[in-house]
Amino acid sequence: MQITVETTVKAPIETVWSAYTTPQDIKQWNTASDDWHTTQATVDLRAGGNFSSRMEAKDGSFGFDFAGTYTKVVLHERIEYAFGDRNGTVEFNSTSGGVTVRVTFDAETQHPLEQQRQGWQAILNNFAKHVEAKSL
Repeated sequence: MQITVETTVKAPIETVWSAYTTPQDIKQWNTASDDWHTTQATVDLRAGGNFSSRMEAKDGSFGFDFAGTYTKVVLHERIEYAFGDRNGTVEFNSTSGGVTVRVTFDAETQHPLEQQRQGWQAILNNFAKHVEAKSL
């Protein structure tokens, strides 16, 4: 089962791409709620390169690493990656209103599908807010 979330970011493709792939930016937007944050992020943006984001509850009660390997990178268009036994794809489509960012990923079996969809959509919404604030 795959889940897809998307948003449109009102910014140029270069700005959107950079914010999605730069560790300093990732640490600013990669959270589903205000009581979480990303404390570390690494990106080796090339096929075969690794990525990792350390996500933690701000109260220190829980944390985990979201990590994997890029399997395909097409500048300003597409990022494909594997994480564990799952895969994900991020598509960047320029439109007259900005850039539509669509994330499709293999669902996991531990949490309900709607909870996964809401969490990933919240992260993507935070991404859009971050990029648009930078673009002002």
